[in-house]
Amino acid sequence: MYERILVATDGSPLSDKAVQHALSLAKISGATLIALRVVPRYPRSYLEGGATVDITEIKRIETQWSEQAQAQLASIKAEGKAMGVTVKTSVAKSDLVAESIITAAEKQDADLIVMASHGRKGIKRLLLGSETQHVLTHSGKPVLVLR
Repeated sequence: MYERILVATDGSPLSDKAVQHALSLAKISGATLIALRVVPRYPRSYLEGGATVDITEIKRIETQWSEQAQAQLASIKAEGKAMGVTVKTSVAKSDLVAESIITAAEKQDADLIVMASHGRKGIKRLLLGSETQHVLTHSGKPVLVLR
């Protein structure tokens, strides 16, 4: 049924549920799981009056975010190994989360994308946006959304 399943995670409890579901689905179908974490770049302001942060501090923060992502993905990989599921991990550094998920799914030739949605509605959705909605509307791959 599925050979490669991509699960996008941000480390939140809700995305952890998506990871658990994706691991179970990969085990049932004998698929390889690709665990993806998109790490944002540190916001920079080049406008007058904008807060300036030393470039070494920015690099330190971005490195810390990447290390946290790697640690989370290593945990998913270990959990998959205990279940008998092959897990590949990937960290993407980008502010365009949905586009990074879609690109990774295409690059990895995933048969399915699994991700969580907070289910925001109304003004919250308008203000906060929805990465899941963007993936749903722009990906050519099937997407399983968990709430």
